[in-house]
Amino acid sequence: MRDIAFLVYPGYSLMALAVTAGFEVANSMVDPNPYDLHFVSEQGGPVRTSAGVTLQTEAFTEKPFDTLVVGGATYPEPSTPGLISFVREAPKRHRRIAAVCTGAFVLAEAGLLNGRRATTHWMHARDLQRAYPSMKMEEDRIFINDGPIWTSAGMTAGVDLGLALIENDLGPELAKAVARKLVIYHRRGGGQSQFSALLELSPKSDRIQAALAYARDNLHKPLTVPDLADAARLSPRQFSRAFHAETGQSPAKAIENLRVESARNLMEQSRHSIDEVARQTGFSDRDHMRRAFLRAFGQPPQVLRRNARLESVDMHDEADERETAL
Repeated sequence: MRDIAFLVYPGYSLMALAVTAGFEVANSMVDPNPYDLHFVSEQGGPVRTSAGVTLQTEAFTEKPFDTLVVGGATYPEPSTPGLISFVREAPKRHRRIAAVCTGAFVLAEAGLLNGRRATTHWMHARDLQRAYPSMKMEEDRIFINDGPIWTSAGMTAGVDLGLALIENDLGPELAKAVARKLVIYHRRGGGQSQFSALLELSPKSDRIQAALAYARDNLHKPLTVPDLADAARLSPRQFSRAFHAETGQSPAKAIENLRVESARNLMEQSRHSIDEVARQTGFSDRDHMRRAFLRAFGQPPQVLRRNARLESVDMHDEADERETAL
């Protein structure tokens, strides 16, 4: 059984506890239970979260845990000396250390991110990089694994991080089964972007939402303005004017963003050729897709695919080494 300790502190965000869901479900599916969950804090006893809910915790000790998970606060504040001291010593006691959302600030304060790749919520990523320039911030990631240190983006990305830790421990099939039981449609890989093209557009009217839903489901088609206007039940002129007013973008730019997002997911999570990915996502050819990737990410599709595969190999190599040791 693996002991998982969740480090909490006053002002801790209740949403950070979403990471516990995967471990809880894994315990319901495997006998004997693979995980024993603990909540620890500097003083022990009740700790009030940012939502007003109180958690009962154990006081810090030198007890070794398999994994220490540091959750984040809605607004990160400087940590107490006792908290920093505990986290600084954590690599000597615990096999694996993870941070959800702004919990990365705690790891950085303790020096655990020096020279390492990490991520956090996009709203705080640049502040963290400025405060701790020796780390390498990758703000457009769901989660990152760099050696024994794992970090994730916003609070809901903690669910993805938890599933990745379960996969690292117990294999991909169980992680997929846990995701299904959590009613997660698709477990996001660490390399997937924090940003959603549809969410960024934030259309207000049902008609523009309908046009974007049509576009998302038909990216392989040409998707002209008349096509989108027809889906919105507007004239092309009315549609173009309303679309720009609601989203701040032209229809052409918005469709390119949707195509780039879909193509990136396919590049990182499938074995389709670049030509096939371009075809499925509506780019006229691979060169058109490459130029769109350079505009969006500053890197061509091949580089993003290679980085995602290297990250996956590193994670599975770590799991294989641990199985061999056992």
